[in-house]
Amino acid sequence: MITELGHFALILAFMIAIVQMVIPLIGAHKRWPGWMAVAEPAAQAQFFFTAFAFGALVWAFVTSDFSLRLVTLNSHSAKPMLYKISGTWGNHEGSMLLWVLIVSLFGALASVFGGGLPQTLKARVLAVQASIGVAFFAFILFTSNPFLRLAVPPFDGQDLNPLLQDPGLAFHPPFLYLGYVGLSMAFSFAVAALIEGRIDAAWARWVRPWTLAAWIFLTIGIALGSWWAYYELGWGGFWFWDPVENASFMPWLLAAALLHSAIVVEKREALKSWTILLAILAFGFSLIGTFIVRSGLLTSVHAFANDSERGVFILIILAFFTGGALTLFAARAQAMQARGVFGIVSREGALVANNVLLAVGCFVVFFGTLWPIVAEMAFGRKLSVGPPFFNAAFTPFMVLLGAIMPVGAMLPWKRGNLMKTLSNLRYAFALALALAVLAWVLQSGRSALGPIGLFLGSWMVFGALVDLWQRTGSLGRLLRLPRADWGKAMAHAGLGVTMFAIAGLTAWEEEDIRVAQIGAPFSVGAYELTLESVDRARGPNYFTTMGRVSVTRAGRDVATLFPEKRDYPVAKMPTTEAAIDYQFLRDLYVVIGDQQQSGGWTVRTYIKPLANWIWGGCLLMALGGVFSLSDRRFRVAAGASKSKTGAKVAAE
Repeated sequence: MITELGHFALILAFMIAIVQMVIPLIGAHKRWPGWMAVAEPAAQAQFFFTAFAFGALVWAFVTSDFSLRLVTLNSHSAKPMLYKISGTWGNHEGSMLLWVLIVSLFGALASVFGGGLPQTLKARVLAVQASIGVAFFAFILFTSNPFLRLAVPPFDGQDLNPLLQDPGLAFHPPFLYLGYVGLSMAFSFAVAALIEGRIDAAWARWVRPWTLAAWIFLTIGIALGSWWAYYELGWGGFWFWDPVENASFMPWLLAAALLHSAIVVEKREALKSWTILLAILAFGFSLIGTFIVRSGLLTSVHAFANDSERGVFILIILAFFTGGALTLFAARAQAMQARGVFGIVSREGALVANNVLLAVGCFVVFFGTLWPIVAEMAFGRKLSVGPPFFNAAFTPFMVLLGAIMPVGAMLPWKRGNLMKTLSNLRYAFALALALAVLAWVLQSGRSALGPIGLFLGSWMVFGALVDLWQRTGSLGRLLRLPRADWGKAMAHAGLGVTMFAIAGLTAWEEEDIRVAQIGAPFSVGAYELTLESVDRARGPNYFTTMGRVSVTRAGRDVATLFPEKRDYPVAKMPTTEAAIDYQFLRDLYVVIGDQQQSGGWTVRTYIKPLANWIWGGCLLMALGGVFSLSDRRFRVAAGASKSKTGAKVAAE
């Protein structure tokens, strides 16, 4: 019964979204207040019914209702409760329901917190947001209905993909979708502004909090996915430039560019057309990511579906929204004339450089991701574009971005003095250079990647600290700085920490692969490891082969690790569970393989310096975003005078 109610609620939400898409848009065009007022209750009702439908699906998974086709295909009665719940979105249909839930959530939040918006703009924003919901409601109901029943329910289910039965993957999709779909609000604001024909500083203040929130969630979601790949897949890496990894990374880059570009619109009334274009493209790349994950066009361990018909539907949605918005953008070009004038050496100039580097980096990733498909379709050649290409083509743009970031953050608006700014940063530069030289001396002839990464990361961290100090000059005033200033410094420093950690891990990690005999010690770096035993055991819904590995250093016990190979009999799929000794400066990473004819076991061991700093830097970036978002000046419509806004609307 609850399932049928959930299905009915989903249909009601679809119908309400159609009303929300049409009525307020007509009302805004005709200046009919009553019609425009429909947007707010419609947005909230749409969210309520979508949430009810999603809750009904969660309940079906929790109660193991195998009369529901989706539950049968993605759950099992012996599965732990956490993975029963996460199984709701660990599949195509359920994840799309989560997608529309978040679309409706952002629309409802805009209706509640958008009190300072002009009535016409608010009505149009909510109407555009509803149109996105309409497209995906139709997609779910007509191609991906999660509430389909089975005529003859089985005794038990087929279980969830074992790779998804992990805490990291339980929380990774919701955060990622909050970022993906959160960018729909920036898109809705951009299209609504284009329809009105007015983009100004107030618009930039309204769009920034939504973009910032989406960027925070994307940062956390990408970090969780990277961390999961690191400890769960057993290959010891944190990023493989997989197509689906790239699909989430590209919107992140454009969202970061949009955040910085909107600052210029707000402060200087410049870069209007570029900012609108970024808002369109950021959400457009989110739709591209959805297409990549669900179309079967590219294969990936992260992919949800491989249905070409569904892919065509998503491609139509992508073409309609991105193509329609770009057409409107071209038609409204005359309404986006810049007012502010600035010199090349200025805060605005630095932000332009920031935008160019992020955007070009994004399109490099886009080119590398899709080039194998283009090559096969156009030239009949099967190509593989992997980490060597991306590392060589993408890294220089990020190095240059990190190099100019501390300088650009301290330049004044309109026109600056480069030599004066560099003088203020001289001690930060000297200290970063000294650390890099020290690392070069201590690393005993290895590559320059580690010292360069240390210099770049230290330069960004120290530059952020100098920027904070230059704004105040005293500890008392430093503590009273606005949260947005602290947030900016934390985000910039977090990026520096992540860059240094990636360079340090890549340059200084050690790897050992061998056949280890039980009881025979072997050395990896400064550590001595002994495979003491290998036992077979049973988990909640799997069988496991578990090794016991003792680790010592200079005769002192360091850790006892338990790497596993699991076999899930229902899903008929094995997984590798790495055992990791986490330390502040390094991880000791051990993976057990198959037993060999000699009686020994294949064991891979990695010493990974600074591994946790990668995700620590990501969390610091996200925390910086949270600090900025909590600043009252950057809340939705903050800083805009309601009386002035009302006067503008009345004068139109």
